[in-house]
Amino acid sequence: MKIESTMTDEAVLRELGERLGRERLARNLTQAALAERAGVSKRTVERFESGEVGTQLTGFLRICRAMQVLDALDLILPDEKPSPMELLRQKGKRRQRATTSRESDQPQKPWTWGDES
Repeated sequence: MKIESTMTDEAVLRELGERLGRERLARNLTQAALAERAGVSKRTVERFESGEVGTQLTGFLRICRAMQVLDALDLILPDEKPSPMELLRQKGKRRQRATTSRESDQPQKPWTWGDES
């Protein structure tokens, strides 16, 4: 099943857990062996594979590292480099804040005949 933004958190966790379980079985690992490699309890692996809410992110990362799939997480939020034009605009400084345009902060009234402004 494809993970989509319309899915509930629980459904996404369940899907990730199922994928992890399939990958673990494809590598012929028991839950206990994976837990030992990852440095987590067997119960943590069981909870993650069942899609239980409340599984800690650190446990997930340890399991991914043990399965040697941690590098694939880079696909979620790739480290994008600014374009050359953006580098020139920023004069080598890294952007640290988001801004909003002043025009978008004020409600726009529709244009009418005779309105010269």
